[in-house]
Amino acid sequence: MAQPLRPLLHEHGRFPTRRTWERRVAGLPPHRPGLIGGFGRHLVAMLQPWTYHGRAAAVDSTPLKTSGGVWHKKHRETGEVPHTSIDTEAGWSKSGWHGWWYGWNLHLAVSVGAVWIPLAAELTPANTADNEVASQLLAPLPAEVRYILGDTAYNAPEVRNRCEQANRVLVATRRGAYPHHDDGVEVRRIFHQLRSQAIEPFNGLFKNVFEWRTQMPVKGLRRSQLLALGAIVIYQWVLLYQHEHHLPLGKGIKPLLRAA
Repeated sequence: MAQPLRPLLHEHGRFPTRRTWERRVAGLPPHRPGLIGGFGRHLVAMLQPWTYHGRAAAVDSTPLKTSGGVWHKKHRETGEVPHTSIDTEAGWSKSGWHGWWYGWNLHLAVSVGAVWIPLAAELTPANTADNEVASQLLAPLPAEVRYILGDTAYNAPEVRNRCEQANRVLVATRRGAYPHHDDGVEVRRIFHQLRSQAIEPFNGLFKNVFEWRTQMPVKGLRRSQLLALGAIVIYQWVLLYQHEHHLPLGKGIKPLLRAA
């Protein structure tokens, strides 16, 4: 993959200066979500992931810890930064699965079907609620999507209204004590199982491919966005490469990237 790319990086035998790269790269993060959404729609048109499956997309967020130290509440309140390794742009969050962590949330929408295609993505400080970012994930989804599968965090009026406006059905975990006994509980159980078989394995695969199971290797929101969202774009490129070369979709991505 690197051989065809190299000639495109220079003009008349000259490469851009480092300052040019830094200036151009600094402007990339705000445009990445739009690029991911556009590329996701293109991949859906090419790969047809819903030929034998319902037209659903799963939404969720996954934690990415910062490198260096953490900024404790008592220091944050006074503006004291005890160590230069602390990333002051990150935030705290807690989940039942991961516990407390300091860093970022990578918000993702992924196709539920024969192949996991990233359809939308955003990176925010960890203390940003999932339902606050939901509209940014729903907007770029392909028109074919009819079902949005999410957990309790997405069971909010503004998310449901956004789905209804786009003629989509939101299937999200209901609040309240288990077990639920309403008429739709068995149908939701099937949808939640489909969701867990798509977004959760994709999150694990994505972190494994880019070796981010422990922490992000950079500091700052813009750099972290550039790295995390850029990795989503690369993942999409790999799916396109595999399709064009008749390779199994979504298989062997890590060794393929290492060999590039």
